[in-house]
Amino acid sequence: MLLELKNLSAGFFSDRGFTPVLDKVSFAIATGETAALVGESGSGKSVTALSILRLLEKDAAKIEGEILFNGEDLASCPENRLRQIRGNRIAMIFQEPMTSLNPVYSIGAQLVEPLMLHQGFEKKEAAEKAKNLLERCGITDAAQRLNSFPHQLSGGQRQRVMIAMALACKPTC
Repeated sequence: MLLELKNLSAGFFSDRGFTPVLDKVSFAIATGETAALVGESGSGKSVTALSILRLLEKDAAKIEGEILFNGEDLASCPENRLRQIRGNRIAMIFQEPMTSLNPVYSIGAQLVEPLMLHQGFEKKEAAEKAKNLLERCGITDAAQRLNSFPHQLSGGQRQRVMIAMALACKPTC
């Protein structure tokens, strides 16, 4: 199994106590399989995805259960191991690119960094790969867009940049 959740529960701490959001969610996705997580606003879709990648603040959230990725339990992985997996083997396309992209760095800098860090490319080669990724995701004038900042792109272009970032390191999931 590529990804398997077993009894995943999550919730948040606040000044009013603990609020549960997920209660024993379980599902499995096999390699090559496509799955969709659907539901009403507030039903826990984003919390589920953020829990899988362990991107919820430790002090503000509590996660229980098993999150198995190729048999490895991400729920109990140390942070340095998670950094090797995130982006490199699992990627997420966040629903609001303006809050996911860093406004002080160019699109190129944000695309080149994971290519250098996770794939070992030199800067020039990583920039060429970044340009190709933007082109594959339907961004015209990709070479020029590498120098653009998030606020200089349309919402659709920012979403395409997020897709390019998710694809950059060729994740399996």
